[in-house]
Order: sequence, then structure tokens, then C-alpha cells
Amino acid sequence: MNQIIPNKLKKGDKIIVISPSDSLYFMGEEMQKIAEKRFQEMDLEVTYSKNSKEVDAFDSSSIESRVSDLHQAFLDKSIKAIFIAYGGYSVNQLLSYIDWNIIKENPKILMGYSDITALSNAILTKTGLITYSGPTYSQFGQKLYFEYTQDYIYKTLFENKEYQICPSEFWSDDNWYKDQDNRHLIKNQGWLVINEGESEGKILGGNLSTLNLLQGTEYFPDLTNVILFLEDDNESNIGIFDRDLQSLIHQPNFDKVKALVIGRFQKDSKVTDELLIKSIQTKKELQNIPIIANLDFGHTHPMFVFPIGGKVSLKVSKDKSEIIVKNY
Repeated sequence: MNQIIPNKLKKGDKIIVISPSDSLYFMGEEMQKIAEKRFQEMDLEVTYSKNSKEVDAFDSSSIESRVSDLHQAFLDKSIKAIFIAYGGYSVNQLLSYIDWNIIKENPKILMGYSDITALSNAILTKTGLITYSGPTYSQFGQKLYFEYTQDYIYKTLFENKEYQICPSEFWSDDNWYKDQDNRHLIKNQGWLVINEGESEGKILGGNLSTLNLLQGTEYFPDLTNVILFLEDDNESNIGIFDRDLQSLIHQPNFDKVKALVIGRFQKDSKVTDELLIKSIQTKKELQNIPIIANLDFGHTHPMFVFPIGGKVSLKVSKDKSEIIVKNY
């Protein structure tokens, strides 16, 4: 499959918000105003898909509505990027209904994370289009401490030069959407080096449990020469993470995976550094590849943005680690 690189954003471009998983209906008016202001500051025009606020008993909307919005977002020549409203649980319902030729023939930026992992990796597998793992539209509604995240949005979606991933100064795992002015920041202690080494390869991954939904389907990506970026949310724990990681290890061509990069766990998961290291050490397939953890992506804040299908080089060392993402 030939790689397709979407055009970068520029000032004055129009973007669209769609809801292929949970509905935009749940985004409060104050949050939406903050998000719209952020896009105005980036000189981007925000529009919303026809069915973005449709909602059903599953906090989502009908398959027909969601697929229609996705198709129309790619077909509309005036739209330069697609931002996902929320994560959720149901985006994999759409995969067998998507016209992949529409996406392949009308490539553009698509960004989201969590449940959108299934869509992003399926798009790469079926079309070759690079998408981006990064904040959903709802997270642009954060009033405070969005600077780190926004910096990586500029680096990935607007610029063409390679960029370095660096640890944030502080991170949070609070319910910011409930109290925008009372945030609890935690000093970042840096990355956790589990296995040292150097490697380069193609980025795949996102949310581990969601990626695993693609196993055994035509949408699961080839793991050859891949560097996996994996994270999990507060519904996980060390047992669930260990089991899901083992399932991924059992997939074809996992022996050709070049390295493993793990996002920071949420506090409710109770996954400590010690437990994570013990889990990794039980797996002989991981003994000879670089592994680094506690990076700023996943379900804590802030987060960096990375391209699903893009290229990355890394050096993992207890003295100094370095991760460089190639940008196009």
C-alpha cells in the first residue's frame, strides 16, 4: 500500500468537526466557545457535520448518520482537516460501511485518539493515508494548560519539518471539564526507560484495547518494521494491559516490531512503574527491543500529536533518550 500524506493546514483553512464515536451533543456551551476561540486564534474556520449532535441511547448516533458525515467530510473540497468530537466505544461499527475509495481519493488530515484508534489504523491499512493521534475537538475546550498540546498541533498539522518529542513540565489526570479553574497539576518525573536501544520505523497504535478490536479483520495493520505507540485508559489495570499486550504479541509479524513506546497510565488504573516493568519482563518477545514509557499521550493531559503511519527514530538510554518524528 502506497503511503498518502495529507496536505498541511494553513491560515484561513476550513475544518470540520464530526462525531464517528460519541456525540458532540455532550460538549457544553462554555467548552465549545473556548474551543472555537482556540481555532479562531489559529486562523481556522470551524464547521460542524450535519449529524454531529445527533444522539442515541449509546451516546452516539446511527451508523448511517456517522458514515454519511465521514464521507461528506472527505468529499467536501472546501474542508482541509477533520477533527473528531469525542472518543467513545462504537467507531468500529462503521468500518464495513465506509467507502475507502472516497478517503483514498480525497486525502486530508484526520485527528482523534482513544476509540478513534480503530478508525485511524483502519484508514492506514485500507488506503495508506496517514492520520494523526491527538486531542479530540472537545479537548480544545480546556481553559487552562493547553499550551504543550497546542504546540504539537502546530508542529504536526501546520509545519513540514521533523520534530522532537519532549516531556511536558507538568501533567494532570483531573476532571477538568467539571471545574475548569481548579486544576491539579503533577510535576513530570520524565520518561521510564525499560529497555535501552536505538531503532526507527513506522508508527502504529494508539489505544491498546481499541487497536486489538481490529485483530483478525481486514483492517488490522501489518506490524512489519513498526514502532508501536500504545496507551490505555482508566478502565484498564495491569492485568488487562498485560493480557491485551500479550494478544498483540500473538499477531502475525510481531517479531518484526522494532520498539515499544507507552503512554502515561491514568491514576485509576493503578499501573505503577514497577508493575509495568514486571509485565514487560514476562514477555520474551520484548526482551531485545527498545521500550520507553510514561510519555505524554493517551488519557492524561497534556498530549503530543503523532502521525499514524509516519516515521520515527528513537534512542532509548538511561543517560538521555531522544525521539524524533519525521514530518512531511
